[in-house]
Amino acid sequence: MTLIHEEQLKNFIDGKWVEPSSGKATAVINPATSETLVNVPLSAASDVEEATSAAKKAQKTWALVPAPQRAEVLYRVGLIMKERKERLSQLLTMENGKVIEEARGEVQEGIDMAFYMAGEGRRLFGQTTPSELKDKFAMSVRAPVGVVGIITPWNFPIAIATWKSFPAIVAGNAVVWKPATETPIMAYELAKIFEEAGLPKGVINVVFGSGSTVGEAMIEQEDIRVISFTGSNEVGRGIAGKCGQRLKKVSLEMGGKNGVIVMDDADLSLAVEGILWSAYGTSGQRCTACSRVMVHEKVKDELEERLQKEIAKLSIGNGLDESIKVGPIINRAGLEKVKSYISIGKEEGAKLLTGGYIMENGNHKKGNYFAPTLFTDVKPDMRIAQEEIFGPVVSLIPVKSFEEAVEINNSVEFGLSSSIFTQNVNQVFAAQRDLDTGIVYVNAGTTGAEIHLPFGGTKGTGNGHRDSGVAALDVFTEWKAVYVDFSGKLQRAQIDVE
Repeated sequence: MTLIHEEQLKNFIDGKWVEPSSGKATAVINPATSETLVNVPLSAASDVEEATSAAKKAQKTWALVPAPQRAEVLYRVGLIMKERKERLSQLLTMENGKVIEEARGEVQEGIDMAFYMAGEGRRLFGQTTPSELKDKFAMSVRAPVGVVGIITPWNFPIAIATWKSFPAIVAGNAVVWKPATETPIMAYELAKIFEEAGLPKGVINVVFGSGSTVGEAMIEQEDIRVISFTGSNEVGRGIAGKCGQRLKKVSLEMGGKNGVIVMDDADLSLAVEGILWSAYGTSGQRCTACSRVMVHEKVKDELEERLQKEIAKLSIGNGLDESIKVGPIINRAGLEKVKSYISIGKEEGAKLLTGGYIMENGNHKKGNYFAPTLFTDVKPDMRIAQEEIFGPVVSLIPVKSFEEAVEINNSVEFGLSSSIFTQNVNQVFAAQRDLDTGIVYVNAGTTGAEIHLPFGGTKGTGNGHRDSGVAALDVFTEWKAVYVDFSGKLQRAQIDVE
């Protein structure tokens, strides 16, 4: 298939495709083949300033468009994405590496989000409430914040972008978007779709470049009133501090160390299937990836045996091949990071059952492939059981009871997703209550969030906001209280109450 017509991408600012003022660019590499796909700009702070100015101007007009009409643009975006689903999926696999089945699922998530958030154009519900005074009407309504900045990661380059941009746009905001430099093609395609769907110029602006330059400039722009970021904990903490000094609203989603609990009464076939999908899908490069399994000691040996048998069957390679189940790591740096944790696990005393090496022979020699890895006899305080590896590495931690499993699950810095496999209804409800994560699955893996539910977590995973679902609107709107007094006289709340 033809990739794209451009050899180098351009920024999308005020409805135009423009060269970055820096004149600098870097190559986008297919992680499965090490081939250069396209060059992406490394923009300067002045490009962000230009995009922000365009967004500020466009937002004033866009906010006056009735919300149901704003929603019509998202409906058209969804329809175009649906028509181009296969092309988008293949492009996604080429720049990101995830297998084509997963890429199709991610594009579908964006389609679903378009139609879901378009529906909010006829809701965007506020509240009416009785006034304490006679002949007075009271209500609260959502108001757009103005210009919002979104910073999206490479592992879900179109899904997360839609989680953030669609609610922002339907709520009447304008957007300045910095995509990951590893996966800019999805941003290029989505911007073209917005353009074709009739979104007025300046309502969405795409500025390619590094976090240290473009991301920093977005934070410093006073007219950008919200920063919505998905990425590492370290970077997110820095963004939060800088936004706090400027009184900017900030929404953070910063990863996880997600655990699956397998009790002694679990359906082990189902548990194995759930662990494999959660741990090795996207090569473990998901914020919701399963990286810990708290397994009851009574079924530990059997689970180990079954997992090793199924891991051996996983086909690893270029995700465009329909038979492949596990694709590459995004880049060499990511590959080396995963490799370093194998040494750490061994030094800490964990037992390596399978995997643990870079795949460099045959069909794998040109890409960034890492063998699906399984450790056992891992202790909860080991680094491989505490730190986010972001690769296909799972640690089995034996437990004696449900209570111990919950305690270990909650002992990490993050709190995004957790899961339990059991037939005990009492433990199911206790797990829903006691697992300290923003998402809990029962008899399923740690991944598979649906777009109409809030997505996000506790503790080091975020700062209380949520992507997806109606909760996403809270990030991109302000509550405005409105009082209408039709008594014809001055009435003072709390004072003129009979």
